[in-house]
Amino acid sequence: MQSNSQYYTKTAQVIHWIMAIIFITAWLIGFYSGNFLSYENDGSFKGDVITLHKNIATTIIFLVVIRIFWRYTHPVPALPESMSPMMKTMAHLGHLVLYLLLLALPITGCLFSWSAGHPAPVLYLFNIPQLIGENPQIMSIVKPMHIYLSWFAGFVVAGHILMALKHHFIDKDNVLRSMLRQK
Repeated sequence: MQSNSQYYTKTAQVIHWIMAIIFITAWLIGFYSGNFLSYENDGSFKGDVITLHKNIATTIIFLVVIRIFWRYTHPVPALPESMSPMMKTMAHLGHLVLYLLLLALPITGCLFSWSAGHPAPVLYLFNIPQLIGENPQIMSIVKPMHIYLSWFAGFVVAGHILMALKHHFIDKDNVLRSMLRQK
């Protein structure tokens, strides 16, 4: 559903930027803990960092559901007429992939956590109800799945950022501004 407005609603903008901050923060913490910390020398610190990662990242499940609901109940600005039909299709496909990744990453993260015998906490307030018990066989599947999805999501988000900057600085259209402000 598209609108005549050149801007996303203020609610859509706020959800977008909160999710961007949460995703990038959770991704960087996950990258740091997975690549620079070990349980051998600093095990309790690594555990604390992973717990922080989970407490932040699990909020994405709730936000993406709200965002998808908002997206499909409120019109979005039309893409610039200067974009080719192929580029418009790619933009829509890119957004679909982002939504799928923003669902798949926290789901595989929860499955990874539960199958390792740990909770999936949300903002240090509560745990998402555990749907599976400790299970090394499931963990051997969801751990690499979560890691590979996180790398793919990182590349997709980086591409999303680069395309927004391209629209702003090279194409000089309203695509980035549509998510920054309203008149």
